[in-house]
Amino acid sequence: MTTNNSRRTKIARMTLLAMLVAILIILAFVNIPMPMGLSITFNMIPVAIAVMAMGLPGGMIIGGAFGLISFLQCFGIFGTSALGAALVNYSPVLMFIQRFVSRVLVGVLTAVVYKAMCKTKAPLYVRGAVTGFTAAFCNTLFFMGLLVLLFGNTPELHDKIAAKGVILYIVTSVGINAVVEMAVAALVTGAAGVALKKARLL
Repeated sequence: MTTNNSRRTKIARMTLLAMLVAILIILAFVNIPMPMGLSITFNMIPVAIAVMAMGLPGGMIIGGAFGLISFLQCFGIFGTSALGAALVNYSPVLMFIQRFVSRVLVGVLTAVVYKAMCKTKAPLYVRGAVTGFTAAFCNTLFFMGLLVLLFGNTPELHDKIAAKGVILYIVTSVGINAVVEMAVAALVTGAAGVALKKARLL
């Protein structure tokens, strides 16, 4: 009986992973364009959900899938990133780090936060909301931090950063984006956590 239950759980989690990757692909085409070549994206939500269902491995797998899709968008695959398409010509390797590695790190740190939240007496919805918020916050932090660090001297960014300074450039570039992404990620992941509990995936 235990073996059968374990097998069902593994199948359910593999199915969930496949569904989350499919959702990532769909979300890649529904980004909301914003100034500065950036856009509002909700791709960090599947990362947070994977963390809640499967911990660190789930976060790294879906975080990696998110990063790979984001990197491929620089080449017009799974949608297009205008800024990524312009910057990838300088260094595909640095772009891979900025797009892929940063999203794997999002999965890792979100998993750490969720594990810490599980040690508290916070309700499941709150734990999920904090997890979703963390995923969105880390996504913005790593994405913009590496963008400035790795591509700050390129013609596309240098003058803008020089005119405003690093902090102001980041704030003005992602201010609205970040607020919307964090709020939506918190709300949706909190609700998803409750659904995962009912589906016996937590």
